[in-house]
Amino acid sequence: MPTQPPQPPQPPQPPVSSQPPGHRTLARAFDAVAAQYATARPGYPPALFDAIEELAGRPLAGARVLDVGAGTGIATGLLTARGAQVTAVEPGAAMAGALRTAHPGTPLVRAAGEALPFPDDAAFDLVGYAQAWHWTDPARSVPEALRVLRPGGALALWWNIPDPDVTWAAEQEARLARRLTGYHAHSVAPEAPDLIRGLGLGLDPAYRILHWTRRVPLDTHLAMLGSRSYFAAIGPEAAAPVLADERTALLDVFPDGIVEEAYALDLTVTIRPAASS
Repeated sequence: MPTQPPQPPQPPQPPVSSQPPGHRTLARAFDAVAAQYATARPGYPPALFDAIEELAGRPLAGARVLDVGAGTGIATGLLTARGAQVTAVEPGAAMAGALRTAHPGTPLVRAAGEALPFPDDAAFDLVGYAQAWHWTDPARSVPEALRVLRPGGALALWWNIPDPDVTWAAEQEARLARRLTGYHAHSVAPEAPDLIRGLGLGLDPAYRILHWTRRVPLDTHLAMLGSRSYFAAIGPEAAAPVLADERTALLDVFPDGIVEEAYALDLTVTIRPAASS
């Protein structure tokens, strides 16, 4: 059989846009991909909720939990499964609609983290942000969380990040950063604890990083990418060629079409001091 001649290197693809979407546009983009978000986004491993219970100093079973930026209810369902009494808070209409469908028995309030529509003595045991706190203004959202927490209650912030220690995941993030102007670089660093300490409220957050994986079909992985804020903001027409190139690149790594997604799960937990008003 004749040998195939070596293929010339492919030229770098041009950026999708010279003007990246602004923060406000990105924050509002998820409603356009709510169904996709609900079916393709990863959940969270049991070890996350074990760590939250340890750092919060109480079990989730029976806890009054406010799930802020609840989206389609991925964390809502997992918190409920641990026995928590969950109230969901979500500003987006389509995301909230998906949550209502998935969790019809969960109380749901349409609001943002900077203005929680609950009284000062709401006495929640936990205010949680799953994959959402970075869309808020910490100078407003942290005091709001403290206001509705009982003394000794906990503010827990967490998000999945492509694991930078896994080669293919790091390479994918680098490709997307080259292709998408202003693409948000995902990193593992104690940014949330530093921001919270910098507010001057006398808070001392605890910080953990957990590592976990899930195996999904390539189409699910690409749908997960497409549900990210940047892809949702630029729209399906602009996103399609980028995702097509990712399909080609990933088939070199996962020729059977099953992607082992690798995540570093960034967790910050802050306790409301007993003396906080």
